[in-house]
Amino acid sequence: MSMRITPVLDEIILTPNTHESENQNTIPNIDIMIDDSPISSSQKREDDHSLLAFIRVSSMLTKIHAGYFRISLSLCWETLLWKTLLDPNNNETKFLHRVPQMIYRPVLIFLWSFALLILVLLSLLYLLKCVFRFNLVKGEFLHHVGVNYLFAPWISWLILLESYPFIIGPKHVGYKSLWWVFAVPVIILDVKIYGQWFTKGKRFLTAVANPTSHLSVIGNLVGARAAAKMGWQEVSVCLFSLGMVHYLVLFVTLYQRLSGSDRLPAMLRPVFFLFSAAPSMASLAWASITGTFDTASKMFFFLSLFLFTSLICRPSLFKKSMRKFNVAWWAYSYPVTLLALASTRYAKEVKGKVPHTIMLILSSLSVLVIIALLLSTALYSKILLRDDDPSLKLSKHSDL
Repeated sequence: MSMRITPVLDEIILTPNTHESENQNTIPNIDIMIDDSPISSSQKREDDHSLLAFIRVSSMLTKIHAGYFRISLSLCWETLLWKTLLDPNNNETKFLHRVPQMIYRPVLIFLWSFALLILVLLSLLYLLKCVFRFNLVKGEFLHHVGVNYLFAPWISWLILLESYPFIIGPKHVGYKSLWWVFAVPVIILDVKIYGQWFTKGKRFLTAVANPTSHLSVIGNLVGARAAAKMGWQEVSVCLFSLGMVHYLVLFVTLYQRLSGSDRLPAMLRPVFFLFSAAPSMASLAWASITGTFDTASKMFFFLSLFLFTSLICRPSLFKKSMRKFNVAWWAYSYPVTLLALASTRYAKEVKGKVPHTIMLILSSLSVLVIIALLLSTALYSKILLRDDDPSLKLSKHSDL
């Protein structure tokens, strides 16, 4: 039986040839119609859009890494700085109190809400990466730089909790519960990282030490400061001692330029400013533990100020990293903000023009840096997720 095909617009009709059929009275005509109606076209477009969206999300999950939490760290620290500057009990910033309450209060709420939005967005994206790209997360966990940024989201949440703009004291049950949620992962990471430094083959400190290792120390100190504000003296001293003992070992290791200290790509050199961030956080944590900005806190502050000055006097060190925008640029912001926070405590304890001037300079510098970074990120948003990001080049020979 031969078939005759007759196209009519978008319909294809298949009709049997009745001249060659002896039983044409008993065999009905068979019409097969393929309808390419507008509804079918619309469904196809929706499927294409869904596939394209899936490909984009998949590509984003592949490119994003824990280093992007530098952005949330900077925004959260900046929010805490503004909360400190606008504190009515801080006499050193009383010139800001001339601003009406109806103006700066909404500004503080906006900053906190914006920091929360960015942190939630980054946390959700990284959570999706843990679910769908777990092999990349595992590689990051085994990388000597990537593993340190796993502290960053928990540090950001602790800072955001402390900078909450509404009236909920540190002794509130919700505050304490959230502290446990954010602090326990820091302790778990401590056990992993500090333990391998002195027990695990090629993963000992002199082989993996780099400036980003300071984030593990900062995580402990942030937890210690928050615990001290809740009145948990023993917990705060425990976390402080854990962080500072390892900071001393880490500082000496990096200072001597031992094996492994040069394993940092040129694009990641902005993280050198973490050298000044750790002692700044130590001065704030110890002041919260003792209740006063005493001699030990001042010593940490002066050390941080010296390290920061040493770095800004060597701009050639960061020349290569500034050639092309990278998320690592955000490492310039939060160390400056931490130093500015320490300077506000110093100016509050030591009266005089010099401490007040130092506080104004560092606070202004912090604001200028974060504004510049926000503008740069908006301007170069298309290359924010880079394929050639050095943080993605994880070691293929990590010691398991």
